Amino acid sequence: MSSRKSVPYETTLHVRDHCLCLATQRAARALARRFDDAFRPLGITSGQFSLLMSLNREAPPSITAVASLLAMDRTTLTANLKPLVKRGLAEIAVDPDDKRGRLLKLTAAGLALLKSAVPIWRQTSSEVEGQLSEPDAELMRAGLRALL
Repeated sequence: MSSRKSVPYETTLHVRDHCLCLATQRAARALARRFDDAFRPLGITSGQFSLLMSLNREAPPSITAVASLLAMDRTTLTANLKPLVKRGLAEIAVDPDDKRGRLLKLTAAGLALLKSAVPIWRQTSSEVEGQLSEPDAELMRAGLRALL
């Protein structure tokens, strides 16, 4: 047996049962899998749906604005944009007001795909929320927003 002190297994169980971070990570993975399955016929993931939806604005947003909305760093956002740009669903353009900046735009193909994805999102969201009682869903959203 090792002479170093160990963390008691009871602590592992306590963390498993009480850690908000672990519970949130597990729930996020389960939700992402569920939405990924729902969006699979369209050839997108739940993350790509969120990214495309974040581009659905009257004026093209900056990379910084989208990264902030999605709680991503700019490098991760840029990497996640590449497959969408390659598929012709999004475009990256130079900001005419600041040549150093980049603006993100949903293409006509991206908008069409998003239009097809919204009913899938609504149905899946409704099913997920159906597993919670109504006040619980709104309390959960409020609690998650508070953590941001």
